[in-house]
Amino acid sequence: MDWPRNMLFLLTISIFLGLGQPRSPKSKRKGQGRSGPLAPGPHQVPLDLVSRVKPYARMEEYERNIEEMVAQLRNSSELAKRKCEVNLQLWMSNKRSLSPWGYSINHDPSRIPADLPEARCLCLGCVNPFTMQEDRSMVSVPVFSQVPVRRRLCPPPPRTGPCRQRAVMETIAVGCTCIF
Repeated sequence: MDWPRNMLFLLTISIFLGLGQPRSPKSKRKGQGRSGPLAPGPHQVPLDLVSRVKPYARMEEYERNIEEMVAQLRNSSELAKRKCEVNLQLWMSNKRSLSPWGYSINHDPSRIPADLPEARCLCLGCVNPFTMQEDRSMVSVPVFSQVPVRRRLCPPPPRTGPCRQRAVMETIAVGCTCIF
């Protein structure tokens, strides 16, 4: 699998799994008791489920997939391409769009993962589907999505001490679309 398909797969999975999104508890009918003790925290997951799941298994896999996509992006010629054009011969949706986009690497050393692929619109306008030329009567704009990341929280110098981590949602551009 190459990186555009990985990015789409990863975003689809994170939306489907709702990583980092709090879930509202489902209401229970009167008289229905709880099935057992609950784990501490906002999600109140039954303890028997917690003991069967490896902690952070999904997040570790997610971060590994992000790192693989960034490595593929660095090894491709994608970072150098900045032309506003549509290529109908390619299967990649980012090059077939009427608002094509490329990817750059968003680097933040205090974030885990430190590098995230981020979409950059290649056109100011949109590609006219009849002439296949850029039309500036419309505008290409980025489409944003929230992705789960971990933030390193370290004490500022001169204080010393261990760094902590906190899971947060960060907004990044995942593609581009055309607006009037």
